[in-house]
Amino acid sequence: MSRQLAFDLPAPPSLRRADFFVSASNALALRSVEGWAGWPGGKLALAGPPGSGKTHLAHVWAAEAGALLLPGAALAGADVAMLAAHGRVAVEDAGAVAGDQAAERALFHLHNMVLAEGGRLLLTDTAPPARWPVALPDLASRLAATTLAGLEPPDEALLSAVLVKLFADRQIAVPQALIPWLTVRMERSLAAARDLVARIDARSLAEGRPVTRSLAAAVLDSGPDGGP
Repeated sequence: MSRQLAFDLPAPPSLRRADFFVSASNALALRSVEGWAGWPGGKLALAGPPGSGKTHLAHVWAAEAGALLLPGAALAGADVAMLAAHGRVAVEDAGAVAGDQAAERALFHLHNMVLAEGGRLLLTDTAPPARWPVALPDLASRLAATTLAGLEPPDEALLSAVLVKLFADRQIAVPQALIPWLTVRMERSLAAARDLVARIDARSLAEGRPVTRSLAAAVLDSGPDGGP
């Protein structure tokens, strides 16, 4: 049956290890995460721009290590003792604790309790922990001593692989030359790739025509909100 109707039912991105595409921009970070048993001091920080793969890697590690995940913004009200007792914890956007006295104290105690029992702690943020403007001196010193694995914005190889998969997941046939054409014109982030493919798909369905370079160009020109 041909694709006749457009429904706004975006599938959530898969965060499995098998769906993590490796390229020069993220290979070092992946190796660091996969070597979690030997993290210096039992902790690791992932830092990189939005859409570089930090959340995906955090979920990969959580699945492999049986870790709990929570956002840094939730730390102030979290049961730190329960988290620490689990032994392996990932805190995403952990830099959000900076400036929140209760959250900073919670991260400080979580850090100490997890590592004191030989557990593992993973922190993610756009900036390295040493640059988080935390007010608690003891927390700042511990953050500064955390091993850092950086992620770069996705390179063309990674964006190409992601675009191919995203189009295939939607059962959209695209000209082979369209992928490299898109990678040099789009925003360099995995989130942007998902959004772009969704908008191209929606426009193709709405106009009843196949995905071509001209259609993709019109989508790029319209911007994320569909305006000029």
